[in-house]
Amino acid sequence: MNNYWFFKICLFSLVVCITCCTTDETTPSGEHTDNPNTEEETNEEDLVERADIDLSNWKLTLPIGDPTEIEPPEILEYYNIDDVKPYMYDDEEELALVFYTEPGSSTTNSSYSRTELREQMVPGSNNTNWTFAEGGKMKGTLRLSDISSDNDGDYHRTIIMQIHGRLTNEQRDLIGEDDNNAPPVLKIYWEDNHISVRRKILKDINVNDIDILKKESWKDEAYDFNKQVNFEQFTLEIEAKDGYLSVSLNEGEEEVIYEDIHMERWGVFENYFKAGNYLQSTESTAYSEVKYYELEVTH
Repeated sequence: MNNYWFFKICLFSLVVCITCCTTDETTPSGEHTDNPNTEEETNEEDLVERADIDLSNWKLTLPIGDPTEIEPPEILEYYNIDDVKPYMYDDEEELALVFYTEPGSSTTNSSYSRTELREQMVPGSNNTNWTFAEGGKMKGTLRLSDISSDNDGDYHRTIIMQIHGRLTNEQRDLIGEDDNNAPPVLKIYWEDNHISVRRKILKDINVNDIDILKKESWKDEAYDFNKQVNFEQFTLEIEAKDGYLSVSLNEGEEEVIYEDIHMERWGVFENYFKAGNYLQSTESTAYSEVKYYELEVTH
């Protein structure tokens, strides 16, 4: 065999060897390393940007059902719950948690509907609450983004924050009530483009220790902040401690402080925070939408 053909045969053998070695890389077990069918599917919900609000200690009430309530830990995946989706959902563009409500189911002792969070210090239970002596703070950044008007063209109003009172089982039995519901010591409204505060005061500051537990012993006192918040973002901070209650708008831009006999005697009750959208209308065409950007409770 001449040198020419010997060279051709060697070159061909080398090409075949290289091709066999590089066609498909394999793992030590012989399986292909690049198999598109084994890639994990991306969950679209994991890509949604959400407001930084921890719902671990909140129960949600909806304006449907009897009414429908969603407790921890189920509420942590609210975006996967069909009943929740029309009423509490994410605004990815504004990084807000949206609360939408309209007339529908209402809770006991109310004719109004709500999409509202109720604090649960022990997730899944309403039985552990706090007193003013123990204290608590709630801070939220929010805005009212939409609301309906009445027949006169005036906006409806909605409650955006509360401190609600609660009777212990012993107090409930003492006054012959059939539930643990006590008055809300604090209700904060969006009303006519302003923030309006309602707190409870005693009708008679000398009321006895039994009658003080009854709803009819208390009445509302109103305070309106001067600033028009309109449909813009604002911050509210509530602080409660022994004999003391304050509400601050926009980091102290305006503040109202209650430190008197009414707050001292309120110390008899347990309490819990509420936040969301509690529409104060039963008109069939009424609705409201509130967006929360931040919400935090500390004790």
